[in-house]
Amino acid sequence: MSKVTLVVPEAPVPAAAATAGQRKAGMGGLRLGVLDNSKGNADHLLNLIVEGVKKEFQIDVVVVRRKPTSSRPATDQVLDELARETDIVISAMAD
Repeated sequence: MSKVTLVVPEAPVPAAAATAGQRKAGMGGLRLGVLDNSKGNADHLLNLIVEGVKKEFQIDVVVVRRKPTSSRPATDQVLDELARETDIVISAMAD
């Protein structure tokens, strides 16, 4: 499986700052990944987030993957595809 760096919004400031230098945000041409957990309305929430991100950053491509069920983790294949094909991935759950 490819290496995946997880940035948690509640992470301590030093840990979050360490990953900030690795990001491409603001440089343009981002490949945005979306991982839909298949819960009801998650696709609507993610679409709203994607539209907001597009207003702030240059997005060249959006890659969307959907888990078959919310109760199971994403497969290694899906995670590998997102790691290979995108610069950043957003995920959300909703009901």
